[in-house]
Amino acid sequence: MQEQSHTRCDTAFRNATIVDGTGAAGFAGDVAVTGDRIVAIGDLGGMAAAREVDCAGQVLAPGFIDVHTHDDNALLMRDAMAPKITQGVTTVVTGNCGISLAPITLKRPPVPPLDLLGAAEEFRFSSFDAYMCALEADGAPVNAAPMVGHTTLRAAAMDGLDRPASDREIAAMQALVHECIEAGAVGLSTGLFYGPAREAPREEVAALLEALAGSGAVYTTHMRDEGDHIVDSLNESFDTAARTGVPLIVSHHKCSGRENFGRSRETLAMFDQARAHQPVALDVYPYAASSTVLLDDYMKKADRIMIAWSEPHGEVSGRYLDEIAAEWGCEQGEAFQRMKPGGAIYFVMDEEDVRRILSYPHSMIGSDGLPHDRHPHPRLWGAFARVLGHYTRDVGLFPLETAVHKMTGLSAEKFGLANRGVIREGAYADLTLFDPARIIDRATFEDPAQPAAGIEMVMVNGVAVLEGGKTTGARPGRALRRAA
Repeated sequence: MQEQSHTRCDTAFRNATIVDGTGAAGFAGDVAVTGDRIVAIGDLGGMAAAREVDCAGQVLAPGFIDVHTHDDNALLMRDAMAPKITQGVTTVVTGNCGISLAPITLKRPPVPPLDLLGAAEEFRFSSFDAYMCALEADGAPVNAAPMVGHTTLRAAAMDGLDRPASDREIAAMQALVHECIEAGAVGLSTGLFYGPAREAPREEVAALLEALAGSGAVYTTHMRDEGDHIVDSLNESFDTAARTGVPLIVSHHKCSGRENFGRSRETLAMFDQARAHQPVALDVYPYAASSTVLLDDYMKKADRIMIAWSEPHGEVSGRYLDEIAAEWGCEQGEAFQRMKPGGAIYFVMDEEDVRRILSYPHSMIGSDGLPHDRHPHPRLWGAFARVLGHYTRDVGLFPLETAVHKMTGLSAEKFGLANRGVIREGAYADLTLFDPARIIDRATFEDPAQPAAGIEMVMVNGVAVLEGGKTTGARPGRALRRAA
């Protein structure tokens, strides 16, 4: 707590339990906001405020940072960020899994998984700076920290994605990476798991990481394999990042397929070993089911599959594959092929692995929500409230302060988001007020578009974007360009 140095503020949060995002124990006090900054913390009884917010019985935390999103296009749309605002998210990291909306323009339908971000007309930014300027032109309800995707770079520089890039194509991608970093991209992501990037050897990735060296930008990866060959994929990820000293973040860490249940003990030990000599972190979402485009490999290993969307058969969204196949009178594999292009929810993980990875001290929370799916995975609307309500309060997996740290201060530190993710004097006023006794996710697999319960107020850069459970329509969010 700090000394009172102001006599008046715009907004005073009174009588809150302050969980400041650092992992430290919560404490009782007030928080004063003027403009877009926190100006005082502590016993502020003598400070006048234009607006008073009584926080008795509630927790005031830094706004949550969703480190794994595919909100690149949703940020530019009206009312598309409600799934994040209603669960307390104030900043999203975009461009994950090798797919970003820039720098590329498309005239043909995007190849999967680029289509997770939208149709061809959405890919209209020939430079990364043009995308950042579009975010800044009309604002957004939340802050955005965009990354550039490797698959997007490949599609921009190559005439075919079923092979390694040539030296000339690598040089073209390196030039694009330099432009993206100069425009403020916070990192580079890969989606080596997916077909359009699978043929890229580690040398291709390492060459692009060289363009990040010394910039402070990070490398995030959806590894080549999260199942049978997970050890090889982790070692490749560690080694590739270590070559250039670029900080590594492994995306949505999981152990996929029944034959790999329990292997998180092995993989987390590998993270510990790697962290001894290089900067490494990971993110995780709090569910035992994944979601992506229709993939044959995943169809074979999932215990059950729910269809999220299908271009030729939109009527099947939200239904299970086995039920659809029975209705159509065919094998599940045939039904699966008939629904392409599309997306699905795959039940491929073990709950104990999920809990173990959530509990790992260096794991951050990310939703990996897919906002353009017709019937999305419930993580889009519920991930952060599920961590706080189900896993923290009900299961007792870790203290509230640890949970908040995993979705605020730790995330800001790993992605280099200065003065975000903490409640301290001088930090930006990104704040979430919630009831610790009521907070819970209400989104389900059958009915996913349900806002979380218990979120009382959300503030972005000093402006309320949610009050009384309803979004305000304000767009105070900013493009968080990586500092040069």
